[in-house]
Parts: sequence; C-alpha cells; structure tokens
Amino acid sequence: MTNVRIFVTYKQSVFDPQGEAIKDAIHTLGHDEVTDIKVGKFFDVTIDATGDAVDQTVKKIADQLLVNFNMETYHYQVLEEAK
Repeated sequence: MTNVRIFVTYKQSVFDPQGEAIKDAIHTLGHDEVTDIKVGKFFDVTIDATGDAVDQTVKKIADQLLVNFNMETYHYQVLEEAK
C-alpha cells in the first residue's frame, strides 16, 4: 500500500483567474509584498502497490482523468509506503 498526493496546477503559460482574484484580495488587506499566487488542487490516493507500479498507476489516472493537459500539469509525492 502506498499513499500519494497528486498535485494538479495550471501550466505557467495559462492565466489563473482565481489566483489573480486571491492576490487582489490579499493586496486589499495590505500585503503588497505578495507578488504571485497559483491555485491548484490535490488528491490523496491510496494505491495497493509499491515502487514502479505506483508511478504507472499515478500516470494512468492523471492522464485519463485528473489532468486537462491543455492547461494543467501534475506531479506527485509519496506520503507513505508500507513495507
């Protein structure tokens, strides 16, 4: 068993209107030192596999379901892997 967190974010070249709205709100609160915010989402997934099989599973579910590759990209981190 392996627990992973899959992060999905906009590509650098894609305008992020939600991030801009949050940045504007932060500036309204007086925090002009904040220069950029990117909004994304994450998925905590438990996979009944370890090692390379985890990488293959994450790639398949990201490719087939979680990520719109026209405007998003992803990466993941292993949170916990059972021995």
